[in-house]
Amino acid sequence: MMRAESNGTMQGAASRRTLAQGDYEAFQRFLQEACGIMLGAGKEYLVSSRLGGLMRKYDVATVGDLLSHLRTGSNPLLRTSIIDAMTTNETFWFRDPAHFRLLIGRILPELTTRPGQRLRIWSAACSSGQEPYNIGMAVNEFQSENPGLPKGVVEILATDISGSVLDEARKGVYCGLAASRGLNLDQRNGCFVTRGECLEVRPEIKRLVSFRELNLTRGYEMLGRFDVIFCRNVLIYFSSVQKQDILQRMARILNPGGYLFLGSTESLSHHCDQFEMVNEFNGIAYRLKTS
Repeated sequence: MMRAESNGTMQGAASRRTLAQGDYEAFQRFLQEACGIMLGAGKEYLVSSRLGGLMRKYDVATVGDLLSHLRTGSNPLLRTSIIDAMTTNETFWFRDPAHFRLLIGRILPELTTRPGQRLRIWSAACSSGQEPYNIGMAVNEFQSENPGLPKGVVEILATDISGSVLDEARKGVYCGLAASRGLNLDQRNGCFVTRGECLEVRPEIKRLVSFRELNLTRGYEMLGRFDVIFCRNVLIYFSSVQKQDILQRMARILNPGGYLFLGSTESLSHHCDQFEMVNEFNGIAYRLKTS
């Protein structure tokens, strides 16, 4: 293990905040090769802040030292820890609520009327699980309002590159700010069980969701076909070429007339022409063209 040389607390703290240009460029290459994420210029502070905990844990002074430690291969968990630190993002309940109004108001009524067909929804880059559970809550609400709909007609797959964050998501237990941010009282009472100061997603909603580790830059045809894909607030981390590749591969595994959700600040412009925009309930989705 490499150790930092320090002449005092202030100097040691300063060294941990410093990210040399060469170290930043090396880390850019590592992250793009490891998980496809492309860091642009001016993200040095983001890298330093995200990796600060790991640098303290391994007692190294610079990101370059951390990469050197990684290259020794002595700790197989370090690579995963670095990716987790850079890809695990804060999220909250019912982000872009108009998307869920559109899902309940148009998409679920449209797709669940197809005879003998199970509806499959994919939450890509699901992070700590709020998005797929929100989809499950929307499905549960829709089914409650449509009691004639056969149970088990909807299944939700949630994927993320981070295995550790998926382990937490599977538990469906949220504490502190994560337990309340974005939820109203009816949602808290109807979709969660109180566990002390925490909230746990109710079993009937958990059962709708399965979790799987996946890198969006790799092939994912083995996931099967889907009717709806949520790929929100993640494409911003990829290059233009990678965005185009991801969107085109998603189009190939969407059923005809299927829907794609992107983040509210994202668009398909210049990346994929296989979709048409749908704008209802103040929400935007992209419907796969059928011809």
